[in-house]
Amino acid sequence: MIGNFIADHIRGNKFQHYSEEIKKGILLHREIDTFTDAHSIVRKSKRRLHERYGHYDGVIIDIFYDYFLAKNWDSYSAIPLEAYTQSVYELFKKESSNLPLKSQQFIGYMIEYNILYNYSTLEGIQQVLNGMNSRTKGKSQMNLAVEDLQLYNKELEEDFTIFFEDLRNFCNQKIKELTVIPNEE
Repeated sequence: MIGNFIADHIRGNKFQHYSEEIKKGILLHREIDTFTDAHSIVRKSKRRLHERYGHYDGVIIDIFYDYFLAKNWDSYSAIPLEAYTQSVYELFKKESSNLPLKSQQFIGYMIEYNILYNYSTLEGIQQVLNGMNSRTKGKSQMNLAVEDLQLYNKELEEDFTIFFEDLRNFCNQKIKELTVIPNEE
């Protein structure tokens, strides 16, 4: 989980000093990014937004898919979303001092605004999109994207459901590959 979380804050192979488990998380995150970017369903979702948001369409779809995951959490996990998010925050706080500075800063923001839990509501998504829009100095217009989420809600949720099943299967396979111990010759 730690490796997956910090992966976007680590460039190239500057993760060799981390434990094997964190390295695997970083590599898995990168594999997930590649899989997601190439997936036909994700591309279909992005096309719905491309005219309005240009190259920000992928960021917005990522946030929308997080919304559908959080909103439908009970379909994917026996652990209630609130309990899960609190356990994630505790883990991140415990490990914070060993993480890249950008990750440490983001942990504070995540906890303060309870981002993981609030992904389950339109208000929480609006807050995230407002923050992203501010980071682009208003150029992205991501603050308007909840309108598109409501407009295409049924289609996007169907896209997410299909994609997420594919992603789960992909991750299960990649985790097996990352945990295989090479034969000694």
